[in-house]
Amino acid sequence: MAKDDLIDVQGIVMAVHSGGLYRVQCDAGHEVLAQLSGRMRRFRIKVVPGDRVTVGVSPYDPVRGIITFRAR
Repeated sequence: MAKDDLIDVQGIVMAVHSGGLYRVQCDAGHEVLAQLSGRMRRFRIKVVPGDRVTVGVSPYDPVRGIITFRAR
């Protein structure tokens, strides 16, 4: 699936799990289990609980996603 096909949602990181997974509470009210995008790993952008992030969610599986941006 191309990056253009993902639905971008805003949320707050609630927890950090092992294996590079993050539990994100979206503004819409549901929770997403997300991982960091490759570019964020490449530039070593740290994400901690409480950070505001943008998550790309697939329309086919709205429970999993990719963190593409960390707001300041």
